[in-house]
Amino acid sequence: MSGGIAPAGAQPARSVEVDSDGVPLEVLPVGGRFLDRVNPVTPFLAAVLYSIPLLTTLDIVSALAALVLAMVAFGVAGVRPVEILRSSWILLIAAPVSATSMLLYAKPGGESYGQFLYANITDNSIQLAIAVGVRVLAIGVPTLVALSRIDPTRLADGLAQVAHLPARFVVSALAGIRLFAVFRDDWTAMSQARRARGLGDSGAVPRLMTMAFALLALAIRRAGTLATVMEARGFGAEDVARTWARPSRLGWRDLLLVLAAVGIAAVAVAVSVALGSYRLVGSA
Repeated sequence: MSGGIAPAGAQPARSVEVDSDGVPLEVLPVGGRFLDRVNPVTPFLAAVLYSIPLLTTLDIVSALAALVLAMVAFGVAGVRPVEILRSSWILLIAAPVSATSMLLYAKPGGESYGQFLYANITDNSIQLAIAVGVRVLAIGVPTLVALSRIDPTRLADGLAQVAHLPARFVVSALAGIRLFAVFRDDWTAMSQARRARGLGDSGAVPRLMTMAFALLALAIRRAGTLATVMEARGFGAEDVARTWARPSRLGWRDLLLVLAAVGIAAVAVAVSVALGSYRLVGSA
């Protein structure tokens, strides 16, 4: 039975409270800090503008200067060292791996300290290994810290309203991201079900392959159901203008973040050039 009468006990729709920059207060952490209040689209732009200058050179000075300046900027923005470590700890593994490959297989130059097959450790490879390791940290740490606290819902609002991406794509991507949180529960449930049936001790590799295939089949089935439900609710409409419950705007914090990213990269490269250590990628 349909009608215009609201059910008993239903609460009237309320408007979403926003701050001066249009950021919904309900999706912000209590006492939201600088990075929590920028538009979610802005860190992506800032990361690109910050990374491009640093990718043009392979020297230690520019990478080290950028890393130090970025850490100072995060400190001013209220990001604690433990949060930086929690967001970027994986780079403590990736940086040595990248440096080791450069140490063994970089272009030889200067005195040689050891050689085995194609691996040759020289003065040039040592310098490049250190530079690459520090550069992975200089580019990766600020990027991961800036992007790690982005709320998926706010990001979808920003992509649709600020970046003007197609609404159908944005809503579908948001729905898919929301389902990632369910995968862990599905994996745990399947593991327990297999053990209850006596199938949990068949070996690590066969068990992994079987459960991965089962998880893939479950994800495809769930995606089909979700697509049908979203289509039935009008998410697939293309001939009407879509409205958004939460406004997404750019403010002074977004401009400040972009200027800070460009400024840090520019200062780092300038220091490298001034000290004569700038080394263009691809040069001898």
